[in-house]
Amino acid sequence: GLRVMVTGELDLSESDEDLMRRYLEGDEKAFEIVYGRRRAGLRRFFERQCGSNALGQELAQEVWFKFIRACQNKQYTAEAKFTTYLYRMAKNQLIDWYRKVGNVKTVDYITPVVDDPYACGAVAAANSLSDIYAMGARPILALNVVGFPAGKLPLRVLSAILQGGADKVKEAGASIVGGHSIDDPEPKYGLVVTGLVHPKKVLTNASAQVGDDLVLTKPLGLGIITTAIKRERASPEATDQAIRVMTLLNKTAAEVMVEVGVNACTDITGFGLLGHLHEMTSGSGVGARISLSAVPVLPEAWTLVKEGICPGGTKRNLEALAGKVTWAPEITDESQLILCDAQTSGGLLISVPKAKSAQLVDRLQAAKTLAAARIGEIVAGTGQIEVIP
Repeated sequence: GLRVMVTGELDLSESDEDLMRRYLEGDEKAFEIVYGRRRAGLRRFFERQCGSNALGQELAQEVWFKFIRACQNKQYTAEAKFTTYLYRMAKNQLIDWYRKVGNVKTVDYITPVVDDPYACGAVAAANSLSDIYAMGARPILALNVVGFPAGKLPLRVLSAILQGGADKVKEAGASIVGGHSIDDPEPKYGLVVTGLVHPKKVLTNASAQVGDDLVLTKPLGLGIITTAIKRERASPEATDQAIRVMTLLNKTAAEVMVEVGVNACTDITGFGLLGHLHEMTSGSGVGARISLSAVPVLPEAWTLVKEGICPGGTKRNLEALAGKVTWAPEITDESQLILCDAQTSGGLLISVPKAKSAQLVDRLQAAKTLAAARIGEIVAGTGQIEVIP
């Protein structure tokens, strides 16, 4: 690689240009010092631009190899300004990478699911970004989509919603570059998001393979708890926990899944776990078996659903799956509702080859995702889902 021999004594205060002049004269130790000074900054540059530590390191290393070749071929001379030359090479490397990637787009917006305007904006933004992560892509820019009852609510409410969204987009490493708003009787907020991904590495929800394990990265129950919040039936602890789950980006889980290598992915939102899983199984031409006991669920959701608190969307999800899901006799009505619960900014459902399943779970746990649960497997079939205790 880039290891070089140690030769003469060097003054570590020498400029990069002076050191490179000595390197071109044959003192390889001089390049080792320059490399030590600049390699971390160059790596961070690519990591920020590409949204991937592994890819950032790979691109940075390639630039160093190209730079050494430029020195050997006398394309870089002692008269050149080192920093300018190196970062021009880095920019060209980045342009070459961008030319090889494709872009994906998505749009999503929601009505408020919590009372706090800032949290509402953050939840909506995380929810909108989730589609990008499910495709294995990195978000780069977004547009605000806003509906707001002008004259009925103070503008500070809108400002807080937008700030919550902006902070979440910034956390994702993307930028809000514009948007559009309308006068609307009920507040609505979301994003149009553009992301980058190599065309051959786009993940879909239609490529699961028989034998894959199914891994879920967030607990269920969000729809039930947010309905309880609206009815003032949720405890403060459950409310805080739901907000924490909904505002957590799927960024880390997506990065881990891309690095491990998986077959398919979908994010769990309005259709609930089984609704989105059915999209995956029917699109992939396979079946699935889910173990209820393995599925992570927010604790208070069980209590609330037993008290009859359940959103209308969850009930419609269950109705829509009639004839598509086979329920074991032990699966209660409440359990069926939990598995069909309409989520906002839910986790990723990942279909991973069994040989990589343990690695994926271990990596997710190390990254401290809210869940890293193997909840079932892909089996032969034509879309049917079996749920067992």
